[in-house]
Amino acid sequence: MSRDIDKLFDLKKKRQMKVKEMREIVDNAEHEERSLTAEDKEKYDHLKQEAQELREKIKREEELHSLESELEDTGGFEGRGRTDPDGEEESREVSGFDSLGEFVQTVRFNPRDKRLSETREMQMKSGADGGFTVPDEFLTDIMQVEPQDAIFRPRSTVIPAGDSPDASISMPALDQTPESNMYGGVEVSWLEEGGDKQETDAELYEIKLDPNEVAAYITVSDKLLRNAPALNALIERLLRGAILAAEDHKFYAGTGVGTPLGVLEAPATKFINRAGANEIVYQDIVSMYSSMKMGGSAIITTTQTALPQLMQLEDTQGNLIWQPNAREGAPGSLLGIPVILNERSKTLGNKGDIMMMDLSYYMIKDGFGIAVDASEHVHFRKNKTVIKAFWNVDGQPWLKDKILLEDGETEVSPFVGLDVPQG
Repeated sequence: MSRDIDKLFDLKKKRQMKVKEMREIVDNAEHEERSLTAEDKEKYDHLKQEAQELREKIKREEELHSLESELEDTGGFEGRGRTDPDGEEESREVSGFDSLGEFVQTVRFNPRDKRLSETREMQMKSGADGGFTVPDEFLTDIMQVEPQDAIFRPRSTVIPAGDSPDASISMPALDQTPESNMYGGVEVSWLEEGGDKQETDAELYEIKLDPNEVAAYITVSDKLLRNAPALNALIERLLRGAILAAEDHKFYAGTGVGTPLGVLEAPATKFINRAGANEIVYQDIVSMYSSMKMGGSAIITTTQTALPQLMQLEDTQGNLIWQPNAREGAPGSLLGIPVILNERSKTLGNKGDIMMMDLSYYMIKDGFGIAVDASEHVHFRKNKTVIKAFWNVDGQPWLKDKILLEDGETEVSPFVGLDVPQG
């Protein structure tokens, strides 16, 4: 295990050096008051690619390290078999299904299959609607979300379902409202040797995460249902896409009533009044940047309808700041922050059409699921089956409100959005 930790440390060190070299290239150009040369850009892009590859390696190592630690805690479970207390290996399948497609196929045509007997679950909330829980080995494939596939889940703080998956959970969080301070009212004082310690009360509050049910439906032909490999490719892709779309939409714009509380509706989000209606100008971006809580891993999300405005952004000297020339296409970052197009963002000119966010301050609580059920009754005459997949999830920002910095005047937030013009 020590060797694994050393390997992880070396990977992080290498990535740190790559990022440092990228910073030196940009800083040197700024110091010399010039744009990046072709050689600078080539070197920067090469370092960026290497840093991204190292990030993926680090993520895999961290996942493996976590999984290996779990296996050690459970007595060395390996692969699809396990070792019994007497040390003999049992050649037992984890679920007995070769694919998600075969699992769904069995749910539809043979729900009494003994392999499904241990996956039948009832929902905690209603106790009425049941389903067959997707086996762990296929659930991992569906829920292992890469940053390029979804915006919120891979970057947020995710709390696993736990033993009581749909039970609400209250998480302590610091009160960082203007009436307190950014450390929840904790006061620090320097004491003389032997002096009395002053008491202080941290103003703590709780955020409650209560997983809500989400259901997705798809209608397929019975002929397709009998073709497990084809069904597997279709179901896994559609189910994965439906989950990501449903979650991202509510994590972004949910009201918090029966759904997650999205950043667009959260009191912790700071909105900047834009300079002009239906447009984005350089000063808007600067104002947003100056209102971000620094020190995290921020991203910019925006709508595709804002691209014409962003790609023609000019600084006070009339220089294009996001696209130096048409030949190179749209860059991947703005002010050094990665830019991601969000299909669920508001269109240009609406509140939240562009957001700067550090999503490590967004908390997601997973609940029951994913479970699958199938019914042929709705389209019996058409030889079609409705497949229902449902799961439970909740989410909301970790902060109660914006953060007041120690100067007592500056208000920042890890969630900053562009609003409509004032007045």
